[in-house]
Amino acid sequence: MAVLSVREKLAILSDAAKYDASCASSGSTKRDSLRSGGIGSTEGSGICHSYAPDGRCISLLKILLTNFCIYDCSYCINRSSSNVRRARFSVEEVVKLTMDFYRRNYIEGLFLSSGVIRSPDETMGEMVEVARRLRIEERFGGYIHLKTIPEASAELIEKAGLYADRLSINVELPTDEGVKKLAPEKRPETIRLSMAKLRRKIEEKAEPTMQSRRRERFAPGGQSTQMIVGADKTSDDGILRASARLYGSYHLRRVYYSAFSPIPDSSSSLPLQRPPLMREHRLYQADWLMRFYGFSQPEILDGSNDGMLDLAIDPKLAWALRNRGRFPVDVNRAEREALLRVPGLGTRVIDKIIETRRHRRLRLEDVGRLCHSVAKVRPFIVAEGWSPGALTDKAGLRQEITRSCEQLSLF
Repeated sequence: MAVLSVREKLAILSDAAKYDASCASSGSTKRDSLRSGGIGSTEGSGICHSYAPDGRCISLLKILLTNFCIYDCSYCINRSSSNVRRARFSVEEVVKLTMDFYRRNYIEGLFLSSGVIRSPDETMGEMVEVARRLRIEERFGGYIHLKTIPEASAELIEKAGLYADRLSINVELPTDEGVKKLAPEKRPETIRLSMAKLRRKIEEKAEPTMQSRRRERFAPGGQSTQMIVGADKTSDDGILRASARLYGSYHLRRVYYSAFSPIPDSSSSLPLQRPPLMREHRLYQADWLMRFYGFSQPEILDGSNDGMLDLAIDPKLAWALRNRGRFPVDVNRAEREALLRVPGLGTRVIDKIIETRRHRRLRLEDVGRLCHSVAKVRPFIVAEGWSPGALTDKAGLRQEITRSCEQLSLF
């Protein structure tokens, strides 16, 4: 086998990492030694971009430690039976790459995942060693996200939390049946047990110690997970049910959705085409409705015949059209919870509305200046000098809103 250069390894292992969606860095606090500014380069192998809660762009070096793997998951390009070009970084190479990219201001952090080579503990041990050397020996103050391996020992997972800002464990697929069919070497119960242990450890470390009265630092960005969409026949309703259980049971910061991508020489049990990317987008929108807009999982698709999100319109608008009796909402009087249900109004816009109406009554044009598209909002609100009248119940309202939004997007 030819010896690969670091550049060649980077090309292979950054490309292999593109299938992993869970690399956003929101939820972690900045370390004292992290330099301000430094949004990073938009070029270069392995650099991805995520966004913090304040909208700041976070550039991450996103790579695999190796794409060798002992598992043969049907949906994975790096499965053991896959005919792909293989590579493996050493611990020293990952540390050096990260520090070189960081010093050049290309990145603000590292997202490190890996195939499993030889054993879960050996692979996890090398990932932890990368994080340890960065923190202790290089005094690296940037963001670190480690994709942990469920079968790895509890001691290694605990060490990972000492050095990483966020840890994630992939549930792989929305249902146990899907995992058993497409990834038979993995056990859903082992994945859940690992997530439960990680949740307990995060909560334990969050409690102030008796001696110092300070909280120990342990994965301050919490834990997240990822599930593949479209590799099996699970409906959107089933996917959102799985997400709701994960949020409730393990207090996850994020569930990431990754549209299945067809791979060479794949199993006949897999679909021949990837699902529409809009499906992935609609799932993220529905996920935000559950986390930030007060929607329960069952009501998002309540009334849907096939359990699938509407690809043509966003899930909040679809819900509003099915529940027209809840509208119109008076923007000058309604509680925040009612405003959160109005299509076209985001959380920041609603906060501005509530702040502004303390001083004066809002007109429709005032709301229009705050939101992106007043065409989506106007049928569902009452404002000073504006009432939608019969517009809220208009038979062709869906088409009218869609057409107005499409025309707006042209400009």
